[in-house]
Amino acid sequence: MDAAAKEAAVARFLQEYPQRDRAATENPSLRGCAEVAWSEIPGCPAGIPSLFYGLLDQVAAPEAARVLTNVLLDGVFHLSAAMPAALPFLLRLAANPDVSVRSNVFDLVVVTAELSQPVDADNERAVLLLGNDSDHPERAQCRAIFSEQASLVHTLLGDDTLNAADRAWLQQVAGPWG
Repeated sequence: MDAAAKEAAVARFLQEYPQRDRAATENPSLRGCAEVAWSEIPGCPAGIPSLFYGLLDQVAAPEAARVLTNVLLDGVFHLSAAMPAALPFLLRLAANPDVSVRSNVFDLVVVTAELSQPVDADNERAVLLLGNDSDHPERAQCRAIFSEQASLVHTLLGDDTLNAADRAWLQQVAGPWG
């Protein structure tokens, strides 16, 4: 999805859900979200905080999750440049049992863990599908955030809904706990 399509998707969301839950702006999981200079991130819509707040609104949450996923992924195999800024909020929301679309958020965190892994430059197929790491700095940035937020990631590892593969991806990005 290109930048114009992302802007249009956010605009449609805002038009469809103008009365999102205002209390969401005070939610500790999203503390600092409005202060991020989202529009300065290449390809990132300025209205992204509204999508995060929409995740906490029972009515808007499913559509907010869908649009946010499309904004934060640049296709099937690529993270957007906004993902490193979004990841701390996603991690906190994934840990919040009161988020009605928590499973969607959790899935996005796991996909981010998988897509943030370094690509072996000698593996032509991987490079063809995923690109070179030098062309995708968001991977290393996300790995750094997972590392910084290791205690929260380890909390997520305790979730009994995780399957073995998802648990392995999260364990890999969180590193050893001790």
